[in-house]
Amino acid sequence: MQKSKLIYMDYASATPMDGRVLSKMHEILKGNFANPGSIHEMGIGATKILEQSRGEVAKILGAHNDEIVFTSGATESNNLAIFGVTKFFSECFLKSIAQAGEPSIAKIQQNFMCGFQKTAQKKIGNLPHIVTTNIEHSSVLETCKYLEKTKQAEVTYVPVEGSGIVDSRKIKKAIKQNTVLISVMYANNEIGTIQPIIEIAKEVRHYNKKNLKKIIFHTDATQAINYLPIKVEKLGIDLMSFNSGKIYGPKGVGVLYIKRKTPISKIMYGGDQELGLRPGTENISAVIGLTEALKITEKIKDKEIKRLTKLRDYFIKKLQSFYFSVNGELKNRLPNNINITIPKIPSDLLLLELSVRGIYVSEKSACKSGDKAGSYVIRALHQNLSNPKICKKIDGSLRFSLGRQSTKADVDYTIKSLSEILLKLNKWYN
Repeated sequence: MQKSKLIYMDYASATPMDGRVLSKMHEILKGNFANPGSIHEMGIGATKILEQSRGEVAKILGAHNDEIVFTSGATESNNLAIFGVTKFFSECFLKSIAQAGEPSIAKIQQNFMCGFQKTAQKKIGNLPHIVTTNIEHSSVLETCKYLEKTKQAEVTYVPVEGSGIVDSRKIKKAIKQNTVLISVMYANNEIGTIQPIIEIAKEVRHYNKKNLKKIIFHTDATQAINYLPIKVEKLGIDLMSFNSGKIYGPKGVGVLYIKRKTPISKIMYGGDQELGLRPGTENISAVIGLTEALKITEKIKDKEIKRLTKLRDYFIKKLQSFYFSVNGELKNRLPNNINITIPKIPSDLLLLELSVRGIYVSEKSACKSGDKAGSYVIRALHQNLSNPKICKKIDGSLRFSLGRQSTKADVDYTIKSLSEILLKLNKWYN
């Protein structure tokens, strides 16, 4: 079948680079290729460019310049956040053993600048404890699982509700004496549900104040940057990850916001770049691209939210002629996300049929596309449902994610194509 047109509906996976971003990067690539670590004139010029970008990103986030660390992307940022905080408390624990016998991680956490004290409860709270949810991005979940497997931390995975949203009270309830980190994503990459970050932050602050502790709160904001408020003080977070490839900038560059005085150790070794936390020569052109992409995103954010919300709701309304269900709550959801279940028909088959017609979507998170077990996010939703029959019909989940180039005509063509595909496939599967 010849493709009559090409329709991209996988913006949650990757976005095309904005032309204005590419122009900015081209200027830098032509004008200054020097290493910012060099002390000659060109190196100093590169450093000035890097620090100007850091300042612009910090301004948009409502942060200080020295709270912005550039990385290779959100996956690295998430790893640095989780490994870095866990490592800090583990190092303090080992240092305390050497100095004063076996301490309590809870006590170290309470006085998080490496305080220590002997305790009779030698087996209680000696490992750092992490609280997260069961629908986090794989770069968070796999990191936590590794820390568990290697006995570097214990982890509590709080299940989300059937709506795809976690109850902030359950996060608070999961806190233990030795909890050092809470990591909850701002918005889910598969189903687009928005998590109650501000409410969780309030719960954490209240707990810290009441118990004289400093539990660190991290959020992966990769999917949220395009559409949600990102002023870090208002969010109440200590750490925030995101990348450029989701905001129409270059791939391979990201940010980890680290609030001042947040206890975190480096996890890579080499030079002292990026505040001593991320060694390696900085990718100046990519950083420039990220900065320009973020500036553009903030400028058009309100307009795009309104446009895409209207287009998303139109899409869902047009889907009503099919037998389907939307995965995740509709109200607290990103404006560009439509994730649906079509019972009985394999999602990979639907994806291929759409692709043949020039429509590009995702059957689940692209980072887990090789996972034969299907989407753990979709399974997490249906584990909370009372009807066991529904749990057997979750294979047909598709994610349509809209973006800046998406139009009403694209939606109409997609609906028409999906109708034709289902008409053909239903003969085989029913």
